[in-house]
Amino acid sequence: MDISFLGGPSPQRGVGVVAPFDFALDRELWRWVPDEVSLHLTRTPFVPVEVSLDLARLVSEHETLDDAVRTLTAISPEVVAYACTSGSFVGGIAGERAMCEAMTRAGAVPSLTTSGALLEALRELDVRRVALVTPYTVSVTRALQEYVAEAGVTVTGCAYMGLTRDIWKVPYRDVAAMARQAVRGRSGADALFIACTNLPTYDVIPQLEAELRMPVVSANQVTVWAALRRLGTWAVGRYQALIDPAARPGPVLPAADAGPVLPEEEQQQEGTT
Repeated sequence: MDISFLGGPSPQRGVGVVAPFDFALDRELWRWVPDEVSLHLTRTPFVPVEVSLDLARLVSEHETLDDAVRTLTAISPEVVAYACTSGSFVGGIAGERAMCEAMTRAGAVPSLTTSGALLEALRELDVRRVALVTPYTVSVTRALQEYVAEAGVTVTGCAYMGLTRDIWKVPYRDVAAMARQAVRGRSGADALFIACTNLPTYDVIPQLEAELRMPVVSANQVTVWAALRRLGTWAVGRYQALIDPAARPGPVLPAADAGPVLPEEEQQQEGTT
């Protein structure tokens, strides 16, 4: 059979992805990627530490990032993305910027992180007030609140799960329930952010946007969106406001001011599910 008419494979553009050793949602990342782009994933070395601020610091050390990015250089990605929310907000805005600089030095390509991509997405959607959902413990969740506040965005409400392992196993129904809790009784949020690249979100985003009537962005979504933006192309995801401008709602009705809050008596206790 003559297959010479097929020529070679179509050209591909590469996005390098550095993920923590326990990242389990490779398939979800790919769902936002158009056909002409390939993801090239590598992981940080294993450390026997549960999800915590300590782990966030370990998987974001510059030496670790340097080694991970260098493993990607042979395949010449056009951009490198660090796919971890807590690892990229644990050092605040200055720490996130330093991570990007370290990765760019190691790979000689533009670099970004999940938390940096979050702020980029909030600017794109003109979000000044955001509600948060995290699978984290209270201490990690508070660090995220501080990062968002440092960027000048008001946190209107927050719900967290208190998990320290197996985050990728959380079902969509639990993600949706926490999203409702984050916005319940505290109207005025311009958007909802669902943290953690190990928390499944792709299919639940359109459902929540329709129900809550606000943009919903997630860690994996903003990471892929920002990386593809560097390539001058768009992520794939219908009925997701960040990706599909036609899905964006009109102006949010004004509400009484409400500052950052994480009331422990209303939330689940740290370390419980």
